[in-house]
Amino acid sequence: MRLDNIDTENINPNTLNIDRASTAEIIRMINNEDKLVALAVEKELPNIEKAVDIIYEQLKKGGRLIYIGAGTSGRLGILDAVECPPTFGTDTEMVQGIIAGGEGALIQAVEGAEDNAQMGAEDIKSRGFSSLDVLVGIAASGRTPYVIGAMQYAKSIGAKIIAISCSSNSRMAEIADVAITPLVGPEVITGSTRMKSGTAQKMVLNMLSSAVMIKLGKTYTNLMVDVLATNKKLERRAVKIVTNTTGASEEEAKKALENCNGNCKTAIACIKCNLSPDEAKKALQNADGHLRKIIE
Repeated sequence: MRLDNIDTENINPNTLNIDRASTAEIIRMINNEDKLVALAVEKELPNIEKAVDIIYEQLKKGGRLIYIGAGTSGRLGILDAVECPPTFGTDTEMVQGIIAGGEGALIQAVEGAEDNAQMGAEDIKSRGFSSLDVLVGIAASGRTPYVIGAMQYAKSIGAKIIAISCSSNSRMAEIADVAITPLVGPEVITGSTRMKSGTAQKMVLNMLSSAVMIKLGKTYTNLMVDVLATNKKLERRAVKIVTNTTGASEEEAKKALENCNGNCKTAIACIKCNLSPDEAKKALQNADGHLRKIIE
């Protein structure tokens, strides 16, 4: 696909004079364009729903969620992946992010890495990618060879594939089982897809991982009951989650958490259902980790 046929490479008529605008005018232009992003994502909700259900089903079978991208798209995938363990108490293997050029590309661009389709395939093979896993290819243009190479390999072994791009009629969309394509329009700075396209991708990734984790029982009401309390802020949050959910005092909550190795979900089950920590763990296992099933 030629660059002049890619939506994200089009020139934005609303910002042609941005180089001679005042500071206030520049940031107003950016803000006005950003307002379009959520509306573009909203139009893709049916496809996001399909993607969430696919990921949920594969994770329940023991599969993994693997994001892959280059540049901004790769960094966003990794960002979403690394936030899942502390937020939802997931194993670090369950959600992973891969970026063209390897970890070094997180902080410094690796020129030409995105053009290597074979490397995309090799990078998911090196993670032991299987037909149980779900591959989410992320590229604003929808044409990045590195991502397409990975997607083609995933397709060849029968894995589920999701594409997130911001360009219509993309090659990635053709390969994917589900294509999520928020059309945010031309960027404020032509081709700078770290802007609206990146914002749209971040919003979609938030939805995918959060909705899947909710369906897996990682929340009770809207509280992150599987949070890993790895710092003082999260330790305080864990206590608050237990007190808010059970009505227990802070001292009672702290004691329950201590008895349950800091696990909010187990501590809540102990208090709400008058169970021992071992009984609570067993009940949660029988309920596939869904706290609500035990309480109700």
